[in-house]
Amino acid sequence: MDAYITGFLVSCKGIPATVFVSVLSVAIGSVVGLLIALMRTSKNKFLSGISKLYVDIVRGTPMLVQALIFAYGIPEFIQTHLFYFKWANLIIPAIIVCGLNSAAYMSEVIRSGIQAVDKGQMEAARSLGMSKTMAMRLIIIPQAVKIILPAVGNEFVTLIKETSVLSYVGVHEILRKGTLLSAATFEAFPAYIGVALAYLLLTLPLSKLIAVLERRGKGSEKKIGEEKKDAEHPRGHLQAFGLAALLKYQNLRIARNREQNAI
Repeated sequence: MDAYITGFLVSCKGIPATVFVSVLSVAIGSVVGLLIALMRTSKNKFLSGISKLYVDIVRGTPMLVQALIFAYGIPEFIQTHLFYFKWANLIIPAIIVCGLNSAAYMSEVIRSGIQAVDKGQMEAARSLGMSKTMAMRLIIIPQAVKIILPAVGNEFVTLIKETSVLSYVGVHEILRKGTLLSAATFEAFPAYIGVALAYLLLTLPLSKLIAVLERRGKGSEKKIGEEKKDAEHPRGHLQAFGLAALLKYQNLRIARNREQNAI
């Protein structure tokens, strides 16, 4: 029994590195994923093609291979053809790889969220004088964020588990700690049971939290649906958030016009 407890406690020492990489990677993935999603929805064929190629390459190759390329392949290539280069810490390429990998999946999640927002809201925003960029920033993207929050949470949970491949490039995350313990004690089963429990300690609470968010999101959608049926406004199909933003923008335009007329 002591071996199992030791396996769990030693594996838990890798939790800070796992969480650190996962949080930064999701942050990078969200920002880069948003840019890729906007490129995918662009009418510019070049931007759309580049973003699609990126997503296909990243999703079509194993994350382990990507990690090995960034951790060892790129430094070797730079040293051979350009100048001496070495990562100050292997956690740096780990974060880059996980972030770029997450971006490919996040871009599809964000793109789906943008497409889920009623097209009438963009038309209403444009009719009030908003540019497409302004309408996306103030009306569409904020609503898309609400829609995709559960999916982003699921991506975070998935990424926590996928960081296990980073043990092969020397990052001391949960699996790496368990592997080193197994090599030192020659007791593989207790060590890897401890690894599994450490991952469950992270993923189970997050999964429960995501489930709660999904239920709240469905409750909000139901409430919005009921409000849509009772709405008498000619743009009653707009969600409350989008309508409020549109009205605020319209009021700002009216105030600005009054100031100009007064001058």
